[in-house]
Amino acid sequence: MSKEIMRIARSALVGLALALTVFTGSPAQAQGVIRDAEIETIIRGYWDPILRAANIDPAETDLVLINDNSINAFVTNSRSMFIHTGLIMAAQTPNEIKGVIAHETGHMAGGHVFQSREAMGRAMRPAFLSIGLGILAIAAGAPDAGAALIAGSQQFAYANFVQFTQAQESKADQAAVTLMEASGQSGQGLLDFASRQFRYNEMRSASRVPPWMRTHPLWSDRIQALRQRVEQGEHREAKDSSQDMEELRLMQAKLFGYVERPSRTFAKYPDTDTSAAARYARSIAAMQASDFRRADREAESLTRDFPSNPYYHELVGEILLNSSRVAKSIPHHRRALDLKPRNALLQVNLARALAAEKTTASNEEAISLLSAATVLEPDNATAWYELSQAYDRKGDEGMARLASAELRFAVGDFPGARSFAERAKERLSRDTPSWRRAADIATIAETRVRAGRG
Repeated sequence: MSKEIMRIARSALVGLALALTVFTGSPAQAQGVIRDAEIETIIRGYWDPILRAANIDPAETDLVLINDNSINAFVTNSRSMFIHTGLIMAAQTPNEIKGVIAHETGHMAGGHVFQSREAMGRAMRPAFLSIGLGILAIAAGAPDAGAALIAGSQQFAYANFVQFTQAQESKADQAAVTLMEASGQSGQGLLDFASRQFRYNEMRSASRVPPWMRTHPLWSDRIQALRQRVEQGEHREAKDSSQDMEELRLMQAKLFGYVERPSRTFAKYPDTDTSAAARYARSIAAMQASDFRRADREAESLTRDFPSNPYYHELVGEILLNSSRVAKSIPHHRRALDLKPRNALLQVNLARALAAEKTTASNEEAISLLSAATVLEPDNATAWYELSQAYDRKGDEGMARLASAELRFAVGDFPGARSFAERAKERLSRDTPSWRRAADIATIAETRVRAGRG
């Protein structure tokens, strides 16, 4: 086979892969992962009852927030759910977010991700045959016919795959209503969200999109099927609590304050709005604009009015730390952790403030907090980084290198993990728990590097 024919074949295969990726909504389009103790706690409060209704242990699942303004949520396996911030911002009620979460949980419970991979493989088999015939045609002197066969193979594969995904989406809709009912909630939120967000777009574009290119069934069909199930539900009239509604407003204000330009935040939440959500957004925006006096005023009004809210104390501590008022920031970070104990993110925040104090005692406490955080979240890269820095300040090179090895291992940098683990072994006492952990990382990382996963 000539090099030119091989090039054409590779291009066709890449084109097919891209077509399937684009239309199935690859998470690679996301803009980045964000961590926030408050938002994760609230969303977990939505998700955990739904997981239990699906007979899935919440402790075995991962929630990932994606900083992306598109309205999207997806699952990548039987335990991980990704939620775009755009979905949170677009929701009008918590029940709408819960409905979308229930839909994605339906995918998880139904094993749809694994089934989709198998379906994609089945769909691609006839495509490979067409590509092979196209290559033969090119080699036989019929380049136009060969190119047509290769191009057509993508359409055939995608048509086959879409038939499968349409059925999956409908099943997930029905599963969502079942899970919401089983957890004592209404499925109305998913119905409302679907009607508002997608129906108009479908009506606008349906005439231009061939049916075989739709990964989801027509939303009008799905909405009708959803409506029938929701109206039959025992909990169809269940409403969100006032606390749930307030938490949604706070999440949205917080995200707006961090993600949008301060001027936009001040316009959306003017000084005349004295609600907690508005003060929250303005305080964050002022901090982002380095207007620390205004940030202090807004945030301190929240801690005064709501002294038991850990996240307002967290914000005051962040403002003080960012404005180099380290000693004053520590009590607020400490108070946040007292109010929300055993939270890894709040432990890291307090540890960072203590480390910035630059005393032997504060550094020791930082090490203790960071070690506890890594037990709660073994894959928390920030905690491992801060721990490596704290051990460096202490002069403990062996533990610093071990923390760096853990950091590289957590993010999948297996060559780096192996290198730091070997360096840690040289500086740690042999046969101690720390030395054995370094040896384990070095061995596992070496195995994965050899397997081509590094």
